[in-house]
Amino acid sequence: MSPARDLLLFGIFSAAVLTMPVWLTPLGAGYPDLLQKFAIYGLFATGFNLLFGLTGYLSFGHAAFLGVGSYTAVWTFKLLGMNPIPAAIMAVVTSGLFALAIGYVSLRRSGIYFSILTLAFAQMSYNLAYSVLTPITNGETGLRVLQSDPRILDTGGASDGPLLANLFGIEMTGWGGFYFCAVILLIGFFVAQRIFRSPFGIMLRAVKTNQNRMIYTGLNPRPYTLAAFVISGMYAGLAGALLCITDPLAGAERMQWTASGEVVLMTILGGAGTLLGPVFGAALIKYFENIFSAFNEQTLHEIFSFLPDFLEVPVVAVSSLFVGEGWHLTLGVLFMLIVIFLPGGIMEGFARIGRLFRRSASKAEPSRATAPAE
Repeated sequence: MSPARDLLLFGIFSAAVLTMPVWLTPLGAGYPDLLQKFAIYGLFATGFNLLFGLTGYLSFGHAAFLGVGSYTAVWTFKLLGMNPIPAAIMAVVTSGLFALAIGYVSLRRSGIYFSILTLAFAQMSYNLAYSVLTPITNGETGLRVLQSDPRILDTGGASDGPLLANLFGIEMTGWGGFYFCAVILLIGFFVAQRIFRSPFGIMLRAVKTNQNRMIYTGLNPRPYTLAAFVISGMYAGLAGALLCITDPLAGAERMQWTASGEVVLMTILGGAGTLLGPVFGAALIKYFENIFSAFNEQTLHEIFSFLPDFLEVPVVAVSSLFVGEGWHLTLGVLFMLIVIFLPGGIMEGFARIGRLFRRSASKAEPSRATAPAE
């Protein structure tokens, strides 16, 4: 892809992200808390895609870096103040160092052995945060910012209200929090785009294509995979920091294996190895989680009220299995359908539609050229 097309793609993506409050409102997703999750988990999935999508190394432990970033951000708030910039920077540095340590050990193996190692490290991190390191993490209660914390860079003095992150007086909640997360997502997407088009990105693709052939040519793939692992961990740490910037609370549940599995689903649903796919996958899953999970039987009865009673009752009974607490069943069915019919994810579906339109246009052009002139 040429630099001009890269710039056009980034421009379109930026416009789409910044105008999400407008075009997502008709879908019931135009409120700030949900849009914040779209941006945060889109960033998380974009970073994970740099590892899995480019190198083929499947990590089941990326939630560990999400949790480390969250805890680091809250401790930065407690010690320095409620400015989100130092919190984000410290989270990126800490998660990067943590990823370097885990990646150095895990990348000695590949395939399923690498995946199991990362899962083991993530579960160890979860158990440490939940029980052993309670003086640092506050265990199952979660770590939050208190009025008694030093916050040495805050000059406003004590406040009776809740302690919220703020940048130049703008609180990082509501729309202020969304646009801060959106800008960070755009920066992360731009960096990922540069990595995809760089010689470093080409080397990562070579690792995925045929690592043995790469070794035979005299190139050592391990420095490249370790660098990709660290960069991916830094993205996850930044996403964890954004979760705490919009809501200053860190808990051990962010390190659970389910959170790691969620980012894998996001990337595969959207399209691993593509730039936009993981962002689409993250938005889709968070939409289902926040919209479909809110449906209950009363809502379903209102939706299907046009049906006769003898049909409405069984239809609502069956539909209720796929919404509310059962929304994971809907996600599972969707994931199964995409894996079977669109192995390349949502982006493969877009590519097929694009090829269909181009084929229709190419068939129409010769017919116009051969039409007799009047």
